[in-house]
This record gives sequence, structure tokens and C-alpha cells, in this order.
Amino acid sequence: STYVVNDPLLIGRPENDPAIKLKFSITIDSLELKIARDVVYKYTDPVKGEVYRPFEILPPATVNFTEKVVVFSDTHPKAIRLTIKANTDNVSGTISLSSPTGGVTISVKNPEFSLKNKGDEAVVEATVTIPETMNLAQLKAHLSTDGTGSSKSIKRIEYDHIPYQFILSEARVDLVHIVLKREGTNIGYIPGAGDDIPACLRQVGYEVTLLTDELLAKENLSKFEAILTGIRAYNTNDRLQVYYTKLMEYVNKGGNLIVQYNTNNRIGPVLASIGPYPFTISRDRVTDEKAKVNFKNEKHPVLNAPNSITAADFNGWIQERGIYFAVDLDTHYETIFSMNDQGEKASDGSLIICKYGKGNFVYTGLSFFRELPAGVPGAYRLFVNLLSLQKNK
Repeated sequence: STYVVNDPLLIGRPENDPAIKLKFSITIDSLELKIARDVVYKYTDPVKGEVYRPFEILPPATVNFTEKVVVFSDTHPKAIRLTIKANTDNVSGTISLSSPTGGVTISVKNPEFSLKNKGDEAVVEATVTIPETMNLAQLKAHLSTDGTGSSKSIKRIEYDHIPYQFILSEARVDLVHIVLKREGTNIGYIPGAGDDIPACLRQVGYEVTLLTDELLAKENLSKFEAILTGIRAYNTNDRLQVYYTKLMEYVNKGGNLIVQYNTNNRIGPVLASIGPYPFTISRDRVTDEKAKVNFKNEKHPVLNAPNSITAADFNGWIQERGIYFAVDLDTHYETIFSMNDQGEKASDGSLIICKYGKGNFVYTGLSFFRELPAGVPGAYRLFVNLLSLQKNK
């Protein structure tokens, strides 16, 4: 892809500029050299040796919302949690929340906080209600500490293979109201490589049970209206092959099994059987998040119940439509959508569904793992329809 950057000086710039930058000027034989260097902090780790980190200038305290997006599927009040962290000793003050949108009702349970030591944390809970007519609002947090104010949250990025980084940004969270109907409550979730979907489903009223290997072995799965696998679950958990028969029996007796995308290549092959009938996971994808989605099977229940899905439900998607679509489908599978990037062949394998006994099996490469945490209404509505597929007679 190509991008237009109006100011070339912004290319390569970090989210936050360095706290302190030193500039040097050296003249050699009338030639002046100007050098700028970031100030960094160096210390010696007994294992890693010399370690360099950005020099930090932080407010006395920072505050982070627990959720990235808060989703309302009705007008009932929601509890929102925030974590205040001290960046110095003996920090006390109050926290306040506001919404520039207006119309949002906010109540902070215990707005005062006092933190004795640097690094100490306090969890604050607020109750928030948004009007039924409001689709999107924003909530901002502000800390008042010893005569100073701060509205900053902090995110630290620390991996061994990249330089340590931290990002200071405005402490805020989006409030999204989605007109949503759902059927059923109990969902089983088989962890994969990691996604935020269990938390997203809990926000709209589902009870989600994490199905560890131990629970998969001994649990009676029939109590779950649907079982969902996390992204790349079949790549990361070779034990799923052991539970294939049990999962298929669950579907056969009336359950819904929804498998999110897996990779299938030399680095991450799928060694286990996944569905009741064969299909192949390809590298087909649609990277344009605005690519047109063609409805191939408009009468299928997944597009009609309990939520009616239209082209408008694909508005506002982020980053992509989907990845690792299914190909070489057995004839038992039905395809729902057709889509493609500009100039490429259309793919029908973003969402495939088949009946198996009284239940339903789904494989999808649609990027729900990105869209639900971003609060995309149409993605929620379609995902709930997958979880709500009815038993077959």
C-alpha cells in the first residue's frame, strides 16, 4: 500500500517525542556539523548487561481505563474500572470523569485516592449510562494531584527483541451503543494465540467460560449454546486433535462450534482435523477494510436472526476484512459472502457454515478479533448471529 504524508518530517517520528534532546555543534575546518541525540537512561542488569531506556518525564500519576472500548447493548448502567498509578512517592488527589459529547450520566464511587510509594496503584470504579438515542460517545479522565492536573494514560511496550518504549496519550475511552438482539447466554471459549473476544462478549451480556485442556477433557459441553475457538487455536494447541471427536459430538447434538482463523503453512501448519467435513485453509485475504462485501446467501439464518445483517454492518471496519479464508470446500458447506481486494480474484471463503446433526459448524477468517475490541457495531451483530444459530430439526 502507499500513503500520502503531508509533512515528510513526521515520517519515522514516535508517538511521543523524547523527553529531552541534546544538540551539539562541531566545527571542523570551517565545516559545521549539527548532531542531535536523545537523552537515555542506562543501567546494568545482572543478566542482560547494559540496558538503555528512554529518559522519562511523567506526571505525578497516570490513569488507564481497563477497557479499550465500552459497549452498551441497552440503556442499563455499566461499571467502568480505571487504574491510577503513582509515578512518584506520596501522591494524593481526586479523579473526575467527563464526556465532551454530553448526555452521558457519570458517577464515580470513590473519587479520592492516596498512593504512598512510586508504582503503587489504586482501582477506581465509575457507573456510566448513555441515552438510548446515542450511538457513540467518549469518556475522559482527569487527575487533580497537589495543585496540578493530568489527563494522561501510559502504555509500556517491553519485549526482548525490540527497544523498550512507552507511550503517553490522553486518558479516554469510547462508549459505543449497539442495537443488538441475542439468544442464549452460556459460551465456551477455547484459548488460542490470544484475543480480546471473551471480554467483548461479556460486555454485551454473555457468560464466557475459558475451556482449558482440563475442562475440555471433563466438562459436559452440552450446557454451552456455542463454543468459540480463539485465533490460531489449532496452531497453538496440539491437544485439540484429542478433543476432535468430543467437539464433533457436541455439534451433532445441537451445539454451535465457531472456529476463528488459523494459519496453514510451513511455519504454522494445522495438524488437527477442524470441521465435520473437509476444507482447506488458504492464504486468501482481503486487506482493504472498505472492500465491498457481496451477499451470496441472503436468506441464510446467519444474516437474518436474531439481527438483520445488511451492507451497512460492514461500515467502519478497521485494518482489514479478513485473513486465511477457506477453500476446497466439501459440498456440505454454505458460503455467505464474496469479497476481494481491488484487482484480485473474489473469494467466497471468509465465512463458511454447515449443518452437522442438530448443530452447526462455522469457520471464519473475518477479522472479528480486530473489530469487536474496536467496538464496530456490525461486527458485533454478525458475531452474535453466529453464536445464536438455531438447532436443526
